[in-house]
Amino acid sequence: NYASNLTGSINRVKALTAIARQAGALVYVDAVQFAPHGLIDVQALGCDFLICSAYKFFGPHMGILWGRRDVIDGLKPYKCRCSSNGLPERFELGTPQIELMAGLTAAIDYFADLGAAAGEGGSRRRRIAKAFDVSIAYENALARRLIEGLSDIEDLIIRGITDPERLAERVPTVSFTVEGIAPETIVRQMNAENIFLWSGHNYAWEIVHQLSIPAEQGVVRIGIAHYNTAAEIEETLESV
Repeated sequence: NYASNLTGSINRVKALTAIARQAGALVYVDAVQFAPHGLIDVQALGCDFLICSAYKFFGPHMGILWGRRDVIDGLKPYKCRCSSNGLPERFELGTPQIELMAGLTAAIDYFADLGAAAGEGGSRRRRIAKAFDVSIAYENALARRLIEGLSDIEDLIIRGITDPERLAERVPTVSFTVEGIAPETIVRQMNAENIFLWSGHNYAWEIVHQLSIPAEQGVVRIGIAHYNTAAEIEETLESV
């Protein structure tokens, strides 16, 4: 994982990729949780494959797979004999989901528009990079306040990095547990107050076991994005 969808920690993908390369392994990066919170550069990472889901960065429900051409060209999928052997057609049988592609393009254009609004007038890539520069700083400020407020609540344990000087090492996905109260109970109460959260193991099966968290209960997870406000963070803290 590029970033954990439970603790929010950002893994050192570039360094891990280099280690894997020494052993002759291929590297497959799951960037689903990182994608809405940081700029992805597959060339800088040095990975062979990277996947994410467009709905995580405000697009439609569709999967995205980037693969290094010299590697993916050697993969032979099970497919209809009459279909093309070219790339990417051999992996995408039939008519592509054109309406989803249009939605994906619009989501990426949205980031470029945010960058332009922040004063970047260069290429599309530079405008997208500017959008992330601005959104990361804003999201970190919200996460700092959320973590600070949660840390003051008795019997509440934040499951992830809490040091305000290390916010660059995490995305603003904040999970916690409260001693003696099931996460689902907390979430149901907060949902009733029109605050949307989630509870459970979030498919991070190994992490909950490593943290000695009962998998059937999991954690309360709060996800922050650039469209959230400081007032919403205060409302969330008051509800918790």
